[in-house]
Amino acid sequence: MSRFFSKKYNALTPYTPGEQPKDQKYIKLNTNESPFPPTPAVCEAVKNAAAHVNLYSDPECRELVSTWCDTMGTAPDEVLFTNGSDEILNFAFMAFCDAEHPAVFPNISYGFYPVFAMLNGIPYEEIPLAKDFSVNVEDYIGVKKTVILANPNAPTGIALPLCDIERIVASNPDHVVVIDEAYVDFGGESAIPLIRKYDNLLVTGTFSKSRSMAGARLGFGIAHPALIRDLSTVKYSTNPYNVNAMTQAAGVATLKENALAMERCQAVIENREYTARELARLGFTMTNSRANFLFAAHPLLSGETVYTELRKRGILVRHFSKSEIANYNRITVGSREEMEALISALEEILKNPN
Repeated sequence: MSRFFSKKYNALTPYTPGEQPKDQKYIKLNTNESPFPPTPAVCEAVKNAAAHVNLYSDPECRELVSTWCDTMGTAPDEVLFTNGSDEILNFAFMAFCDAEHPAVFPNISYGFYPVFAMLNGIPYEEIPLAKDFSVNVEDYIGVKKTVILANPNAPTGIALPLCDIERIVASNPDHVVVIDEAYVDFGGESAIPLIRKYDNLLVTGTFSKSRSMAGARLGFGIAHPALIRDLSTVKYSTNPYNVNAMTQAAGVATLKENALAMERCQAVIENREYTARELARLGFTMTNSRANFLFAAHPLLSGETVYTELRKRGILVRHFSKSEIANYNRITVGSREEMEALISALEEILKNPN
């Protein structure tokens, strides 16, 4: 750090994104991207929008909002689009957390939550997961803090049923509950239907996973109009043109092909179940993932060994050094061919374990 870096960030440990190496061609199963490329219609929409990048993008994302509402059934004042779901999550920490409204979230979850808390000077509590890596709902009932939960959780993939989410929201009426649904389209149960029943619920999501737009950076928040106004105040106080024109165009085109996107999600689910069966055959244990990844460990190999040996064979998975999960790896579900290559590589590794 330079001598000019503010001391208020002395304790800040930045988020570590999944590696994106360029030294060779890898099968990338480490960052939960979609195995499907954007469709020709999406590419054409981006190309057309690129012809007008001399102009600012629409700060209100009006066409995108309108298409979303037509497709998903929400009202225009119930949705806000952002530069990836990371931005809407950061907005939520900024808008709904402070010394009187500290944040609370699981100790094993999306690594950006403590970063956002530290970045914004917000006190926070991390609650341990149960031994099976599930969220103990009772830990969040009437906790009287701003609750942030990924559902399905990451990196475990375990999902809470909607009835448990509602219990948490209902028991904290004077605090916002943020449900991060980055992976909900792969088998979770969305809390969006609850936003008209509870004015303290914010549901966030992304186009990165289920809509093949990780590189475009498009996220959103769905909530009671009053919460959306709060988040909009933060947006217009930081970056009004936060969603660029090409991303807005890609989002509109993707929503117009929503049925295809959901078909692709189903294909990922089928590949997930196939891979889970094959991993079990090889002796791996796994959580009950409802995301586009599997969280797996093997009794004969450390998580780091599995990660390292796969990398040598041109396959990337995500390994976390945190002690509670160090024996596990998070494996993105890709195409059937990619998953077959993963299983073949693991069979080879297990024949000669170190």
